[in-house]
Amino acid sequence: MNWTVLVVDDEAMTRDLLRMMLQRANFSVLEAEDGLDALEKVKQTLPDLIVLDVMMPNMNGYAVCEAIRAEKATAHIPVIMLSAKTHMNAIEEGMLAGANLYLTKPIGFKTLIQSVKDILSNNVPTAP
Repeated sequence: MNWTVLVVDDEAMTRDLLRMMLQRANFSVLEAEDGLDALEKVKQTLPDLIVLDVMMPNMNGYAVCEAIRAEKATAHIPVIMLSAKTHMNAIEEGMLAGANLYLTKPIGFKTLIQSVKDILSNNVPTAP
């Protein structure tokens, strides 16, 4: 199956790196540069999974995740938060916002791809 992943990050270089890693593993990749752009693209495309940065202008990743979970049409989409914020409060806040998984930057190819595959194959519990 050809899964579609939406990568949301305000840094173009990070989006490029994540896109290349995901495409190398045969995922289709869409990109959004901030939270508002992400919500628009989620509604338009209904991706299979979202890789979401936390610290972004206009709308942070926590608010984006909460908005995705609040909509019946998008609440089922798995979200992996990927952030440089590594303290326990940030991770807890991400999980409370509805993330399925919280990973930290920098991230390696194997960790990213295995995490995405695990969630898409239901080896990791998804949020309701």
